[in-house]
Amino acid sequence: MSKVLRSIEEAVKLIGVKSGMTLSFHHHLRNGDYVLNAVMAEVAKAGIRDIKINASSLFDVHEPLLDHIRNGVVTELETAYMGAKIGAAISSGILAKPVTFRTHGSRGSTIADGSSPVDVAFIAAPTSDKFGNCTGKIGKSACGSLGYAFSDAQYAKRVVVITDNLVETELENPSIKGDRVDYVVELESIGNVAGIVSGTTRITRDPVGLVMASYAARIIEASSLLKDGMSFQTGAGGASLAAAKYLKDIMLEKKIRGSFALGGITGYLVDMQKEGCFDKLYDVQCFDLDAVESIRTNPCHEEISAIQYASPDNIDAKVNKLDVVILGATEVDTDFNVNVHTDSNGKIMGGSGGHSDTAQGAKLSMIVAPLLRSRLSIVSDRVTCISTPGDTVDVLVTQHGIAVNPKRAELKQRLIDARLPIVDIHELKDKAQKLAGIPAPIPVGDKVVANVVYRDGRIIDTIKNI
Repeated sequence: MSKVLRSIEEAVKLIGVKSGMTLSFHHHLRNGDYVLNAVMAEVAKAGIRDIKINASSLFDVHEPLLDHIRNGVVTELETAYMGAKIGAAISSGILAKPVTFRTHGSRGSTIADGSSPVDVAFIAAPTSDKFGNCTGKIGKSACGSLGYAFSDAQYAKRVVVITDNLVETELENPSIKGDRVDYVVELESIGNVAGIVSGTTRITRDPVGLVMASYAARIIEASSLLKDGMSFQTGAGGASLAAAKYLKDIMLEKKIRGSFALGGITGYLVDMQKEGCFDKLYDVQCFDLDAVESIRTNPCHEEISAIQYASPDNIDAKVNKLDVVILGATEVDTDFNVNVHTDSNGKIMGGSGGHSDTAQGAKLSMIVAPLLRSRLSIVSDRVTCISTPGDTVDVLVTQHGIAVNPKRAELKQRLIDARLPIVDIHELKDKAQKLAGIPAPIPVGDKVVANVVYRDGRIIDTIKNI
């Protein structure tokens, strides 16, 4: 009657994995994850084919997946993000069916409402007891929050926990409770924690990045949102962390205490909370090991699910209470549409993640990106792929000036009054093209390799093969 099995091979047999099923995985170990590859190796060895994988994100470490696609073991993918190595292969057209790109919030909601059902969820858990109670906060592979796996564990038909720290004592306050778990498998290692680190994790020293970061902090200061109770989210890139640093300096100087910081939490946001800038940290995934340590020891650092974070079906989602979000972009067009799915050559190298969730939810959504990247303008008449619709984007910040969405006339006047360098977005496009020239059109094929599904379920763009 024990839930503990000897191997993934035994789990695949006992759980009854069959051709045509949907298997789900989560990405809290990020580029250090071993579990997806280990499971799919056993699925392939068992002769199972035509599998759909629903993964919260896919990273370059999952490159062995490409052989399973070529061999017909995997014929469909659903995810919120895809690394460049897998993305380049998908862009060449190797997958039988188009990838379904969702947002982090809508992935959770579609699993919950049954419109994207999961047959078997495989949960990579840094610590588990023999009943399947598990957590990401402790163990040699501790990754912190398991927020993206909550929906999988709760709504999948069958659930297998895979751990490298099986403990005898029943876990108290687990992230996922054992009553949702069918089997537990212990491996020697479920991943490399060094691969958890996302972004630079260090504040940029690049003068261009520092200029943009300073502008971003001054925009928040001038926006009327910088006051007690403010909520905030930013990414893990160097310029985003620099913007958080400038914001912290302003908040400490003015003795402003925010309500919460949100999203993928970094060590820098941990420091801001400790220094009194925010009451709480709401964490759906940890971006570095400082954040992992914090969620283990700090009672003000709280683990939340993808549904709590950003589900469009949840009126109480944290993104709907967000004042300011700082986001990145590979491209922005003159209608403020943003691309984070492909590079400028049209190859898949990313995904929305929580980008469009937060852009729609926040009172002030800000894109921070250099005007030129790899000698190409980031501003064009039409982005290669629409990831986040322009009507949810308020400001584009570049080192050559700040463009404000015309629908935000009051915000634009506030920024002018603050003597920030406000320019029309068409001016930014013209300036960039004078510096770098006008790129040739991207040659694309006729095969749709991915559908970009907005958080409300609409397909807002398609990506074709290169």
